[in-house]
Amino acid sequence: MEQKLNYMLNTKNRTSTLGALIQLLRPNHWSKNSILLIPLFFSGSLSISSTTDINSILETLIGIVCFSLIASSIYIINDYKDIESDRNHPTKKTRPLASGSVSRTSAILLCLLCSSCGISLAYLIEVKFLFILCLYFVLNLGYSLGLKNISILDIIIVSIGFVFRVKAGGAITNIYVSEWLTIMIFLLSLIMAIAKRRDDVLIKMNSGKDMRVASKAYNIEFLNLCLILISGVTIVAYLMYTISDDVINRLGTHRLYYTCLFVIAGIFRYLQIAFVENKTESPTDILYKDKFIQASILLWICSFYFIIYYPQIYSIVL
Repeated sequence: MEQKLNYMLNTKNRTSTLGALIQLLRPNHWSKNSILLIPLFFSGSLSISSTTDINSILETLIGIVCFSLIASSIYIINDYKDIESDRNHPTKKTRPLASGSVSRTSAILLCLLCSSCGISLAYLIEVKFLFILCLYFVLNLGYSLGLKNISILDIIIVSIGFVFRVKAGGAITNIYVSEWLTIMIFLLSLIMAIAKRRDDVLIKMNSGKDMRVASKAYNIEFLNLCLILISGVTIVAYLMYTISDDVINRLGTHRLYYTCLFVIAGIFRYLQIAFVENKTESPTDILYKDKFIQASILLWICSFYFIIYYPQIYSIVL
């Protein structure tokens, strides 16, 4: 009986440790890397009509795995460096390293495994993709090791990370990423980064504790102004993208401006969450929880897809 009880306890401990290691990788943030599919989507090539398209999709999916592995290694480095500060955070204190559920040695080994696998796999896909992935790793390594403590630069680096993802998707598929697309991704990422810093400032106001060193250089008024300003610029940039001659000639339709409705709705909802509900938490968490934003993104994807891939449908209705 005692042996059976010890076996059950050991099994439970192993399961708990495995769960903590998985949590350390932050798999819920891997969805950010689906941005690599954007060049395929915006180019009108995201279909299964040919072997070339299928190969491009498969290679991009492998690229997403590479970015997820590298991103996880960065998350581990970041958590390792922020163990003490995370212990003072109302939610981050439950992270595996901060809570002590994963040892520092195990975290280092897991970090090395993720980074080596991600880089090795990227080398097999495309050299240019590997170069961008390495740039992403170096940039975020610098962010984790101290650049995140420099106000304004911290949110710019986060936004550039998303631009690298889009550029990487273009490198895999050999699709040119336009200036408009680069600008829009950067601006949307900037909105989310500013909103996250706003959340840090709110926590500081309520608890009296600084969650980030860079937060000392921010206040609510400044971040509110930045959030409103960048949101307005993003909407204008997207509208200009949909009516630009280059996009109309390349995609063969002038009806993309209809999709602005869902972009505006999504941004307005995000601002509502920030200003009315004061819940500017992780953008990934909001994406998983908020039905309105989920519906806006789904309707935007569907409308954009049908306008590009099935223009005959919209030519009848609109």
